[in-house]
Amino acid sequence: MAEFIKVTEQTSTYRHLEQMSIQEILFNINQEDKSVPEAVNSASYQIEKLIAAISDKMLEGGRLFYMGAGTSGRLGILDASECPPTFGVPYGMVIGLIAGGEKAITQAVEFAEDSTDEGWSDLEKHFINDKDVVVGLAASGTTPYVIGALKECRKRGIVTGSISCNPHSPVSDHADFPVEVIVGPEFVTGSTRMKSGTAQKLVLNMISTTVMIQLGRVEDNKMVNMQLSNIKLVDRGVKMVMDQLCLNDYEKAKDLLLKHGSVKRAVEAMKN
Repeated sequence: MAEFIKVTEQTSTYRHLEQMSIQEILFNINQEDKSVPEAVNSASYQIEKLIAAISDKMLEGGRLFYMGAGTSGRLGILDASECPPTFGVPYGMVIGLIAGGEKAITQAVEFAEDSTDEGWSDLEKHFINDKDVVVGLAASGTTPYVIGALKECRKRGIVTGSISCNPHSPVSDHADFPVEVIVGPEFVTGSTRMKSGTAQKLVLNMISTTVMIQLGRVEDNKMVNMQLSNIKLVDRGVKMVMDQLCLNDYEKAKDLLLKHGSVKRAVEAMKN
């Protein structure tokens, strides 16, 4: 077994941050951030395998669960919450769980991530089963809340994945499809909400977007199933309907869109 090195906790390559000018701080943070997309690209093969496994399960009617603590948990909730309005899927198809529950979304809940049992307990509340996929998010790769849940999932034949930012991290040992994005030491030592958080956000964007494309929730390059939840999105939808049906009448396209509730259904109704 390879030695576990906690790169996310290594000392920043920058010293005496308090002595830097604002411009120097901004420049150096940006220099660090530039390395993140390349680190994500280096993990693309791992990401591809995880997405393929998720897509297969969701095409069979399964759900996707993200779970994590702190920044990782919040990022999972963010990605899950954006799937229904963006792709028109039901709420509850993609679910984000965070150690400490809803309160932990906006406030730190002390020691919540240290429980090895709470993660599985949270999954049980959603009647987790072997049709589903659980992806554990842990920048350090050592979060007990996540590792405990993944262990229980694997005992029950539930497909698991993980996203971490340390090589050979413990969470990877409990994931069928581990993803490790190695971004190196943070600008502020140990502050994994920075590069590690950015890396996780990029990977989550890839996962949800690619899976939803595989599920047929995107056509051409358009969000044809998006929820019409504000004026901006209605206007965007009207223009999609006009484009797809070669209509020049904005009000007619708007009436069609609002009547059928989505771009996809409006276009299909006119073509059938």
